[in-house]
Amino acid sequence: MKLKIKITGPKVHDVGYRVFLLKNAMNLALPGLSTYNWEENGQQEVIALVEGDEARIAPFLHTIEKNKPELAEVSKVTSEPYDGDVGRTIEMAMLCSFVQLDKAIPLLLKIQENTAVIPRISEDIKAVRKTGDATLDEIKGMREDIQPGYGMTLRQVQSDVRAIKERLGMQ
Repeated sequence: MKLKIKITGPKVHDVGYRVFLLKNAMNLALPGLSTYNWEENGQQEVIALVEGDEARIAPFLHTIEKNKPELAEVSKVTSEPYDGDVGRTIEMAMLCSFVQLDKAIPLLLKIQENTAVIPRISEDIKAVRKTGDATLDEIKGMREDIQPGYGMTLRQVQSDVRAIKERLGMQ
């Protein structure tokens, strides 16, 4: 038995759909699976060509009609009989591995590039800490200079105000 399955939606590309299909095909030991991304009428599509006995294809189809990759947005899943060639599932597994590596390598290189910056950032943090510590010491010294004024009572303040008024001749 062979089927052509179309998964259509606004976001079915670049969300891991082909890997999702491959995992489910391998779990059911489907001997034939080919997948590819397509676009039709402004909608993204993932096309899956499957081959195997009905006892394996039926649960495969049921699973992909009810489940999807987390980030996928699916409008519909359709299937129709297919009479063309279908690649072997193991070949699809190798292709998916290469596609995923092709996506991962640039990301890994960026991570490597960004981690080279970490020692410089660490030095910047140390400099900020040193400046911050000096600023805190300066603030503590200022507090100690003005702290005696905090301990004055209301009576002492009133006494000082009277003395100032007397000197200014304002009684």
